Amino acid sequence: MTTARQTEDPVRWDDLFVRDVDEQPVQFVRPADTDRPTWSLYEAAVYRGTVTAESDGGRPLWRVQGSREAHHDLDDAIRSLRRPSSWTREREQVAAWARRLLADETLLAVDVETTGLENAYAVQTAAVDRRGTVVFNEYVQPNAPLEPAAVAVHGITPDRLAQAPAFAELLPRLTDVLHGRIAVAYKMDFDRGVIERELRRHHGDAAAVDEWLGRVRWEDAMVPYAVWRGLWSVKRGAYRNQALGGPHDAVADARLLIAKLEQMAATPSVSPW
Repeated sequence: MTTARQTEDPVRWDDLFVRDVDEQPVQFVRPADTDRPTWSLYEAAVYRGTVTAESDGGRPLWRVQGSREAHHDLDDAIRSLRRPSSWTREREQVAAWARRLLADETLLAVDVETTGLENAYAVQTAAVDRRGTVVFNEYVQPNAPLEPAAVAVHGITPDRLAQAPAFAELLPRLTDVLHGRIAVAYKMDFDRGVIERELRRHHGDAAAVDEWLGRVRWEDAMVPYAVWRGLWSVKRGAYRNQALGGPHDAVADARLLIAKLEQMAATPSVSPW
C-alpha cells in the first residue's frame, strides 16, 4: 500500500492506497474483479462506500455508488459518504425553510461588494425580489481605500466609483427598500455587518443603528445550503460551507442566491416508509 501522491489520471492509480481527507485517512481498495478506476473506501476498517471515476471533459468526475451524485472533487465525494444518518431529515428541513422564504412576497436577496474583507465598506449594494427583479442596485463611493485583492475579485475600480454617491445619499432609498422585508444573504453576517458599519459611520449612534437593522428580518443562506449539500467535514464536525459560485457582481450574486433557494425548495420529500 502507498501513501504517495497519485497521478492525475485515476486510470493509472494504484489498487491500494491511502488518502487523507480533512486530516482523516481513507483507505482505497480496488475490487479484485475489475481494472476500472473504481475503489471501495474504508475508514478505520469500516466500509464507507464505493466511488468510480469517469471522464468529464478531460477531468475526473467521481460517481458515488448507490446515489445519483457525482463530484469533480474526490474529497467531496468522500465527504458525501461521511454524512450523518440525520442528513435526510436535516435536508428536508432546509427545503421547507427555503419554500417558506420563497412563498413570502416580502423576500429580497441582498448582496454587497466591498472594499475588502476586514472592516470593509460597500462599493456596490443590490437587492432583488424572489422573481429576480432588481429593486436596488447602486455603486457606492466608500470614502475608504479599495484593497487590490478586492478589486481583483469584483473588478470595481476607483475610477468606476469616482462619480458614485456616498452611502448617506443612498440611505433613504435603501431604507424604503429593506424595511419591513425579509433580507436573505449568503454569509449574512458579512453583508449585514457592512451595512451596520456604514450606518454607524453615518449615524454615530448605536441605538439608531440597532433600530434601523431591527426593522429588517435577516436570514442567512450559507449554513442551510451547506446542510443541503451535505458534505461532512470530520475535522469541523459540521457540514462544509460551499462557495456561492457567482461572478462577484452584486445583482448577479443576488439572483444566483434566489436560484439556490429555488433549488433547495425543489428537494422532494423522502417517504419514511
